[in-house]
Order: sequence, then C-alpha cells, then structure tokens
Amino acid sequence: MGTITIFLSETLSAYLHEQVTAGGYNTPSDYIQALILQDQQRKAKLETLVLEGLQSEPATPMTTADWDAIRASVQKNLADRSSNG
Repeated sequence: MGTITIFLSETLSAYLHEQVTAGGYNTPSDYIQALILQDQQRKAKLETLVLEGLQSEPATPMTTADWDAIRASVQKNLADRSSNG
C-alpha cells in the first residue's frame, strides 16, 4: 500500500474530521479511501450509461412537449423532496 501526503486548508481539514466522526470511519484515510471508491463506481456507472446511450435508438429532435414533460418531472421531484425533507 502506498503512502500519500496531502495538505488541506483548515476548513477542509475540519470538514474531513467531522465526516470521519459522523460517518463512523476509523481514520481520515478510511474516509478518503471510501470517497475514491465512490468516485470509481460513479465513473464506471457513467461509462455504462454513455455506452447504453450510444447503442440506443437514433436520436430524435426534442419537441416543446418533450421539454414541458421534463420541466414538469423536475418540478414534481423538487416538490416531493421539499415535502419529504
């Protein structure tokens, strides 16, 4: 296992230690490793989604109705979050 030294501002260092305590991590190293693993998983998922998109049906132009449906969906999601939050 390699060792890396990083320098953080006091604000970031305080945040790091808060997250370690709140998240139940044993050390700052454990927290940073978890963040790196999450980033790897996020990138792998994004790559999968991009490949699925490339292999999907040909693109069609967006219509006004398409944009209206997207806006309505976003507004509903925001309303649901605010009522559950």
